[in-house]
Amino acid sequence: MNNSRTEIEDAMFPGCPIRNILARISGKWSLLVIFTLDKTGREPMRFKELQREIPDISQKMLTATLRILEEDGYVMRTVYPEVPPRVEYALTSRALSLLPHINALMEWALENKDAIMKDRRKMAGRR
Repeated sequence: MNNSRTEIEDAMFPGCPIRNILARISGKWSLLVIFTLDKTGREPMRFKELQREIPDISQKMLTATLRILEEDGYVMRTVYPEVPPRVEYALTSRALSLLPHINALMEWALENKDAIMKDRRKMAGRR
């Protein structure tokens, strides 16, 4: 689905599929949503459950992020024909294959966070 709202344009390399893929999964909320869906033991989650687990995300941003993740094949959305309709989100095999890389990145961030925060404070003191 080519939706101008979700397409990311890069001025220098607008047709580069790798940059586009990386830009979409490295958005502010995408990795956190994938991580949150994984931390439940890979059980599907309802929208409100996700929203409770990520309290600082707005309903609008969670909806947009889930749509992007669904478009790119990381999240499967299942609608159950009930009244009211029940909608659940789960990770796909593509997302599961991405998890080791996300976990490695998070481990690296944890290992380096103190030094990074120290450097930030040092740079802030120079301003």
